[in-house]
Amino acid sequence: MIFLGKNMWYIWKKINDMGNLDIVVIIIIGANILMSLKGFNDFSFFERYKFNIGGIRRGEQIRMLTSAFLHVDMMHLFFNMFTLYFFAPVVLSFLGDIKFLIVYFGSLFVGNLFSLFFHKDEYYYSAVGASGAVSGVIYAGILFRPDMSLYLMFIPIPIPAYIFGIGYLLYSIFGMKNKVGNIGHDAHFGGAAGGYVITLILAPWLFQQNLLMIGLLAIPIIILFVLQRLGKL
Repeated sequence: MIFLGKNMWYIWKKINDMGNLDIVVIIIIGANILMSLKGFNDFSFFERYKFNIGGIRRGEQIRMLTSAFLHVDMMHLFFNMFTLYFFAPVVLSFLGDIKFLIVYFGSLFVGNLFSLFFHKDEYYYSAVGASGAVSGVIYAGILFRPDMSLYLMFIPIPIPAYIFGIGYLLYSIFGMKNKVGNIGHDAHFGGAAGGYVITLILAPWLFQQNLLMIGLLAIPIIILFVLQRLGKL
């Protein structure tokens, strides 16, 4: 689990001073909760709308969207929504509602496209979760505030956001290559990469303010591209 550091407190306080979370975040969290609860209690619903290579190849492209609103269990749902709860205000404070939605859903689709690409021949491969979209929001937040500190659960040492971002994607590459755990590392990586590219398109002024950080955060994406071209993934 990830927590914002103290030098991001002024943004978080500003959002709280304005009242509740932005309506778009409330709607996204609500949709995730409602669909996930439905999936927990209705196996056929879960099977019909989860990400599944065979289903998508049969023409059920709706799974590319709906799978991101389903979760395996309450803990999976909680971690994704809790992370979104903390990072969404950072991105919203810079982009506003409409562009935030572009980042969220753009990252969602790019994450699932990565999964589709890397598992295209695994007919029974399945996945669920908002992790790709949330990863995109995290990476967007890091682009805007690379100087913020992040705290991981059980690790009480502040981690600079840009170090966390690079490490997160390098670990995702490791997870993809070695099939670590029952985790969609490709969707995480794709979502973060999608958030990175989409944010730079929506906020090109970042090239003038944070060019070095943009370059550093691109390193894992370049590494993945090279490994894929060399057939190492």
